[in-house]
Amino acid sequence: MMKASSVLFIVGLALAGPDKGIAVAQNYPAKPVRIVTSEAGGGADLITRLAAQGLAPALGQQVIVENRASALTGEFVANAAPDGYTLLINGSSIWISSLFRKTAYDPVQDLAPITLVSRTPNIVVVHPSLPVKSIRDLIALAKARPGELNYASAGPGGAPHLSAELFKSMAGINVVGVTYRGNGPSVNALISGEVHMMISTAGSVASQLGSRRLNALAVTSAQPSILFPGLPTVAAAGLPGYETEATYGAFAPARTPPAIVSRLNRDLTRYLVSAEARERFVKAGLESAANTPEQLASLVGSDLQKLGKVIRDTGLRVE
Repeated sequence: MMKASSVLFIVGLALAGPDKGIAVAQNYPAKPVRIVTSEAGGGADLITRLAAQGLAPALGQQVIVENRASALTGEFVANAAPDGYTLLINGSSIWISSLFRKTAYDPVQDLAPITLVSRTPNIVVVHPSLPVKSIRDLIALAKARPGELNYASAGPGGAPHLSAELFKSMAGINVVGVTYRGNGPSVNALISGEVHMMISTAGSVASQLGSRRLNALAVTSAQPSILFPGLPTVAAAGLPGYETEATYGAFAPARTPPAIVSRLNRDLTRYLVSAEARERFVKAGLESAANTPEQLASLVGSDLQKLGKVIRDTGLRVE
């Protein structure tokens, strides 16, 4: 349910007419802005703090990062006053989770897209004992040994799990999923040889690749990644059309005045495409990204459609 303050704000704009809405936007921002994100120390927190560093000078106001339980961030911002002073930066889980669990808000209807902030590829990695050197080899081996290979994931509904299930579906292979409690244990299981493969977030395995404790086959982005020069994309290496990434977007509450959304998009994208931002993100093992509100909305819709099919096909339910 929308907070009373949000309702009063919307009613006030309606009664005052369009001129009042324009005036609100022209005076924005008149106080500090807060960006809500997931728990401190995680990927979303790091990305939010990097974005805040660039947004604050552009707005001429302090930008405060507020950490909350990841599952509650979307609902909190959806119910905030639509005045541009409470924003959200978080990963795709805030919209994908609505596919397999009941949420108290609609991520499409109750949030206004501002811009993509980061899109970083996942990596297909295998244990060195697996006799494959490419995505084509991996698919061929899985087809020759149906049900014998397995993959690690950090839990049902997470990016590694859904990325692997999409890979299985598109490749027409039977690989068994093994769930661990978090990215760390799942990567350790792969290193030890408990499992054969994993589609992992880049940051979880990057430090292991140079030591040859894991073999990287490809990145999952549509284009090669500056983070992993020399690695082909999954699509180019044997599975055309495959693409998954760790995506993070910036959102405002729905009904935030379009002029404010436009201002935030302008200031954020100007920073995110700068050499300064690119360098800061790459040093953190990430890629900065930016687009229009319409393009972010399209990305969300595409994710919901593509991964919705995977979730329906696998009968995934997460409580």
